[in-house]
Amino acid sequence: MHTRHPHLSTPGARSGSSRRAHARRLGLASLAPLAAAPLALLVLPTAAGAQTGGTVNLVAYSTPKPAYTVLTGDFAKTTAGASVTVSPSFGPSGTQATSVVDGLPADVVNFSLEPDMSKVVKAGLVSSTWDKNATKGMVTDSIVSFIVRPGNPKHITTWADLVKPGVGVITPNVFSSGSAKWNIMAAYGAEIEQGKTAAQANSYLSELLKNAVAQPSSASAALQTFLSGQGDVLLDYESDALYAKSKGEAIDIVTPPQTILIQNPIAVTKTAGPAAKSFVTYLLSPAGQKVWGQQGYRPVLPSVAAQFHFPKPKTLFTIDTLGGWTKVNTKFFDPQTGTVAKDEQSLGVSTASS
Repeated sequence: MHTRHPHLSTPGARSGSSRRAHARRLGLASLAPLAAAPLALLVLPTAAGAQTGGTVNLVAYSTPKPAYTVLTGDFAKTTAGASVTVSPSFGPSGTQATSVVDGLPADVVNFSLEPDMSKVVKAGLVSSTWDKNATKGMVTDSIVSFIVRPGNPKHITTWADLVKPGVGVITPNVFSSGSAKWNIMAAYGAEIEQGKTAAQANSYLSELLKNAVAQPSSASAALQTFLSGQGDVLLDYESDALYAKSKGEAIDIVTPPQTILIQNPIAVTKTAGPAAKSFVTYLLSPAGQKVWGQQGYRPVLPSVAAQFHFPKPKTLFTIDTLGGWTKVNTKFFDPQTGTVAKDEQSLGVSTASS
């Protein structure tokens, strides 16, 4: 039985210093940081005494690494998972998708956002019907939140506060990180939801990126950068923020009045065996979804989501509200013609697509 996340049910005691807690968040102390070695492999535990059977190669974006440690341990205790070893690779979502296309072994792929799944579908590695199930291919939900210093010394509560002079923003690089794209679309959509025109919303994005003091490769690397002392506010997955706070990190979490619903896709590859399919079935089961919820992710099963009490933004919109990922990815993030790419180029940020 796992302790429910302290910010989702009952309060829990914080543990350890910020440095030690952060080290635990990144996994085994002997591993290099994710930002430096995004494809580092770690064999997660199987049930004690279980005989090693098939191996499931999991390729995922960086943030759910701690959650998968718990989930894989629980899966190993099930009949379907008792003789299965899950071998994961974690890194920036876009980089991971490209690596799979380039030959990184994968049986299960879990990306930050749909365009990264589309890369592997286009390459013929995942079925085009990957999203034809009850959860439309999604395994977890979240929202974009603000992470601020304890006590919120700069009084950052709205999107307008992020573009004020002297406010240092951290958000990952949109050309490697799925989290960064969610952040940008949350910012853009928030302006639209407040009645701004598309031109005004684009202007806001330009100002926001000018205030960015760092753009690391992934959400996990961005959190590490913020915890090291850089910046006044980090744009991040709510799930990432909740996990960090549960481990005693000195942060506060602000839910902006307007934000986007993050939807994270999962699929098996065409060459995946029964063990991989059983693993995904577990991740989408009520038992698996409850663990996701305890780890700070919003469950995609309504019956499980009802057991948790996540913050409710005043306005919660989806990527479909903004035209869907196909349209958005081209308009904003095409390395040559995207509006955000042009902003980044003007600021000297690399727009090389991973």
